[in-house]
Amino acid sequence: MGILDKFKKKISADKKDEVVQKDDKQKKAVIKKDAKKSEVKAGKKITKEKNTKKTAVAQKPKSEKAISGNAHRVLVNPLITEKITDMGVFDKYGFVVAKKANKIEVKKAIQEVYGVKPIAVNMINMKGKKVRSGRVSGKKKDWRKAIVTLKKGEKIEVYEGV
Repeated sequence: MGILDKFKKKISADKKDEVVQKDDKQKKAVIKKDAKKSEVKAGKKITKEKNTKKTAVAQKPKSEKAISGNAHRVLVNPLITEKITDMGVFDKYGFVVAKKANKIEVKKAIQEVYGVKPIAVNMINMKGKKVRSGRVSGKKKDWRKAIVTLKKGEKIEVYEGV
């Protein structure tokens, strides 16, 4: 028993040293984390100041700000189908648009991209078709279609790349 007691005492002394070393490491880690947090907080303050300066410089109306530069998000692609091609005689063009886009956004996007002002915009919600591949069945995404009417004589060159 006496021999084992010596080992236990040595082990416990070694463990105490390890615990002290771990505590020192943890304290250093905590100090580093605190330093990082203060740096991050300082960074947030700087970014807030930058943002306030930007908003002070650029004072655009909300409606213009929402669409400006985002026409590519509103207009997904032009629709090129037989039916819509025939509607071109009546100065009507079809586009696949974002699911959440509204008539006003589509009108502004057409003005931005093609440089023509639409008279009217009609929106149609299209259901995705059911599809099947072997035993696996599914459904295509729902999408939204916009029919844009222009003034007589105005045209959009949709078929350039086709």
